[in-house]
Amino acid sequence: MASLLSRFCRKLALPGSAHGSRMTSTTACGSETVKSLNLYSAINQALHIALETDPRSYVFGEDVGFGGVFRCTTGLAERFGKNRVFNTPLCEQGIVGFGIGLAAMGNRAVVEIQVADYIYPAFDQIVNEAAKFRYRSGNQFNCGGLTIRAPYGAVGHGGHYHSQSPEAFFCHVPGIKVVIPRSPREAKGLLLSSIRDPNPVVFFEPKWLYRQAVEEVPEHDYMIPLSQAEIIREGSDITLVGWGAQLTVMEQACLDAEKEGISCELIDLKTLLPWDKETVEASVKKTGRLLISHEAPITGGFGAEISATILERCFLKLEAPVSRVCGLDTPFPLVFEPFYMPTKNKASSSSSLSSPSKTHIF
Repeated sequence: MASLLSRFCRKLALPGSAHGSRMTSTTACGSETVKSLNLYSAINQALHIALETDPRSYVFGEDVGFGGVFRCTTGLAERFGKNRVFNTPLCEQGIVGFGIGLAAMGNRAVVEIQVADYIYPAFDQIVNEAAKFRYRSGNQFNCGGLTIRAPYGAVGHGGHYHSQSPEAFFCHVPGIKVVIPRSPREAKGLLLSSIRDPNPVVFFEPKWLYRQAVEEVPEHDYMIPLSQAEIIREGSDITLVGWGAQLTVMEQACLDAEKEGISCELIDLKTLLPWDKETVEASVKKTGRLLISHEAPITGGFGAEISATILERCFLKLEAPVSRVCGLDTPFPLVFEPFYMPTKNKASSSSSLSSPSKTHIF
């Protein structure tokens, strides 16, 4: 799995580099200096750049002063000082509330929630304060400088409280953006775009990939546009849509399907709110089939929103029902995690992907 992940990242990425990286292989591509980085090092580099290029930016959260539990903030306090990079009490609603106030005064507040499972105490602050700040003031005030980072998803041993994927809760909230990267290069560019975006952003980081995903990342300051999906594998028989760590699983399913003569088009949504409907719609109108996959439970997951939208827009072009391969409707298990996860075998055996003929109508 680790070797496939590395190949997948290299295949999808352009060259690159980072501050504080444990991966130190540096090369030059044309006039561009690049470095081989894992995902947490790419996040660290993005935070270095954000703090370096904007004196109004701050990074804070539980344990970030010494680098954080996943080491994403290593070296920041030493370089930029404890007035700009600092620890907070263990109180998520207080952390986000402080970030809202800081952003409302014209600063850029980069908040870290240690694990996405613990973002729920801050739900009221995000949904009722941050998301509505601009609207309720008639655009006189805003807290658009707020970015909330949170490691999400399975990690192999996290159990109930360190494995959840809560993105769908926030996709129901007008006034914020929801972003999830799939790889180190994407993580750096999307995080810098999120920090500099004029709206509050919830930025979920796939912690399973923090050290496993490695690719070349540009060393310079760059941004990747939000709300623009990317076709990372072109195909003609079926469209697969996912985000974050699930893209690696879906790539494996695409490779298996290819052996059966099925041509898969794979799309990374990147931004879930607002999401790129047009790219997915165009792909489905070409392929006639759609499979959506995410780690979160299937009921009420964001895949249901994608399914409903595509059904409305592509009804006459669909050759089969939309398929969803997702987590189960249970609390996230510990021992039974392998049964819970939406694996490549589950994707491969879904009704849409297991039928090699485009002309077959279900």
